Amino acid sequence: MKKKRLVLIGNGMAGVRTIEEILKIDRDLFDITIFGSEPHPNYNRIALSTVLQGNTSINDITLNDWEWYKNNGIHLFAGETVIKIDKDQKVVQTDKGRTVQYDKLIIATGSKPFILQIPGADKKGVTAFRDIQDCERMIEYAKKYKKAAVIGGGLLGLEAARGLLNLGMEVNVIHIYKYLMERQLDSTASSMLQSELEKQGMNFLLEKETAEIIGDDHVKGIRFKDGTEIEADLVVMAVGIRPNVQLAKESGINVNRGIVVNDYLETNVPNIYAVGECAEHRGIVYGLVAPLYEQGKVLAETVCGIKGSPYKGSVVSTQLKVSGVDVFSAGEFMEQKGANSIKIYDEFRGIYKKVVLRNERIVGAVLFGETSEGRKLLNKINQKEKISETFQVSLFQTNTANTDGMIAAEMADNEIVCGCNGVTKGAICKAIVEGGLKSVEEVRNSTNASRSCGGCKSLVTELLEYTLGEEFDLYAMKETICSCTTLSRDEVIAEIKEKKLKNIKEVMNVLGWKNREGCSKCRPALNYYLGMLYPSEYEDEAESRFVNERLHANIQNNGTYSVVPRMYGGVTTAEQLRKIADVAEKFNVPMIKLTGGQRIDLLGVKKDDLPKVWAELGMPSGYAYGKALRTVKTCVGKQFCRFGTQDSTKLGIELEKKFERLNTPHKVKMAVSACPRNCAESGIKDIGIVGVDGGWEMYVGGNGGTHLRAGDLLCKVKSDEEVIEMAAAFLQYYRETAQYLERTSKWVERMGLEHIREVIFDPDNRKQLIDRIEETLAATKDPWEEIVKDEEKQQKLFGDLLAKVPVKG
Repeated sequence: MKKKRLVLIGNGMAGVRTIEEILKIDRDLFDITIFGSEPHPNYNRIALSTVLQGNTSINDITLNDWEWYKNNGIHLFAGETVIKIDKDQKVVQTDKGRTVQYDKLIIATGSKPFILQIPGADKKGVTAFRDIQDCERMIEYAKKYKKAAVIGGGLLGLEAARGLLNLGMEVNVIHIYKYLMERQLDSTASSMLQSELEKQGMNFLLEKETAEIIGDDHVKGIRFKDGTEIEADLVVMAVGIRPNVQLAKESGINVNRGIVVNDYLETNVPNIYAVGECAEHRGIVYGLVAPLYEQGKVLAETVCGIKGSPYKGSVVSTQLKVSGVDVFSAGEFMEQKGANSIKIYDEFRGIYKKVVLRNERIVGAVLFGETSEGRKLLNKINQKEKISETFQVSLFQTNTANTDGMIAAEMADNEIVCGCNGVTKGAICKAIVEGGLKSVEEVRNSTNASRSCGGCKSLVTELLEYTLGEEFDLYAMKETICSCTTLSRDEVIAEIKEKKLKNIKEVMNVLGWKNREGCSKCRPALNYYLGMLYPSEYEDEAESRFVNERLHANIQNNGTYSVVPRMYGGVTTAEQLRKIADVAEKFNVPMIKLTGGQRIDLLGVKKDDLPKVWAELGMPSGYAYGKALRTVKTCVGKQFCRFGTQDSTKLGIELEKKFERLNTPHKVKMAVSACPRNCAESGIKDIGIVGVDGGWEMYVGGNGGTHLRAGDLLCKVKSDEEVIEMAAAFLQYYRETAQYLERTSKWVERMGLEHIREVIFDPDNRKQLIDRIEETLAATKDPWEEIVKDEEKQQKLFGDLLAKVPVKG
């Protein structure tokens, strides 16, 4: 039977969740094509704030990676936008001239950020906060500027403000209303939230209406309608979103505020459906993920020819953590005529509870500071349950700790645990028992619980403990490498050693990987662990590395690449500079920039030009993309500086030449300063060396990124040789015991400085560590020499990759 052609316009959360539900019903019913305007696989937009705040990476918030589309036979066109729907011919056309026919068409174009139409809104330094590109733009601005203004005091604005604070910026939050988050909180809860956020460093300008963004080409500040002004280098607009309906409107599909749909998510045009933030159901457009997922489930059945339960709308609830503060709201939480409320306000403990009642039934609630009852209240609202005589007493009780599985044990099976995905306690417990699930990650993959905002993760953990009993301690809290396996990092390495496994495929087959091809999380990790264990035997698997590492260049937001040749210790020559200038001219490099690591960055190189650029430079790569030694920053040292006590440049060059190309769990940066003035910023590097009278001080575990951490003093030594020896031992112990993608700053905190000292200060241990790192260094190869000498090897290194690597991944 020939498959029907299903096209999805929009690669976001609502649309792809609908596809997931369709695959559950019948995997073989449709030939599926998805178009997404962003050059990324499906990701969790709710978690963008955690990327901005530095808590996660883009890979961490990916919901369905590139392999998922491939494994499910889905044709994904990322970075490609549908610009026309011919509903008569049943054809869609994209901005790249592609035309695809459909039998069924789902429009899930989501929303667009609302940009205030005020003078200066088009200046550089003004951005929305809606997608990955916005997030990356804000991170880059934070590296150059210090003053930020966020227009909008809703949830998105506050998350953006928290992220910018983490990035070291001063932040003003501007809001036109009297209090923050007016759609989710009442005035009391909002006032409590504002007080907490002010303690964190946010400054609020309430009841302020922006009249103009001032500055020349770049934003310099904001002028308000009352005539007052503030300075700002970056302006983030977070004033709301609008359904993205232009395509539907131009195609003759019925549009009001959103694309009008019935209870089965059908538009007025046969075989065309809409779901998510672009859809309007019974006059309402939903912006939270839970209603969108409810819609997706109904639409999946509709598209598959099953007219099941219709979508009747959703009771909107919000349970989230705003900058570390727990808040919850649901239903009609503002008092209205015919309703009254029960309120509890504990100023000392920072707890506020309000339940709104009508005809003895709960119709809405607001919780602040203590939100564990939120799911129970939402269940009562949905069930239209009358309150009991003991309800008010229970409301006054505060859960100070979730011990002995009390919350999990008391929950009814039909109570919702994961509001975003509509997963009940009963569904989770059943999945744990029937599927033999042992970890939160396994529960998430099986049921979707905790997959979106993550707010229910602690309750899912508690349900595991409640269901597994004694087995819980053994399994549930174990951090697995990824969802493809139940094994932790240490268990995988132990199995590799014991069974003498020598390649990635072998590891996956022998250790029972659920996904036979692995995923973007485990393949790079296994590639690193095997290389670390068998340095002279293991052949590095290029296809298991991240895209930047495979192409030996950093991808930029426009699809071009950044090339950074190595300059040992930040020292260069006139000959190198001429080469760089010649290459930049020949390949029309749009920007040449000095980096913070004392090197030169060629920005905007086309992907196809990468092999030729490297060949003509004839310089080794600076590994600006690698999980390896990046740079060794140096000051000019005693050779030129009148304050210098040591030859920092010489030692920096020796360290960089010694450890370049050494694969490590995460990027490693070093610095050597000739005196305690610390001009090379040695105090915030993975390994920082500072010259003192008679020798060197060595600092480790520093981090100059979003999680700023000063390095710990490891030891003092007298000679350059001792510095190299201690650095080698430290690096090898880090290589052997760190989790993949764990920075030295986190590793030092986890392992403990004293323990690390005990290991590497012991002469026998140190010698063994140094012997192992020397074996690894002896086996490292420099691909750059091959590139320069042999055109065939150029093609071998780059040819296949240039053809098959996606623009971003």
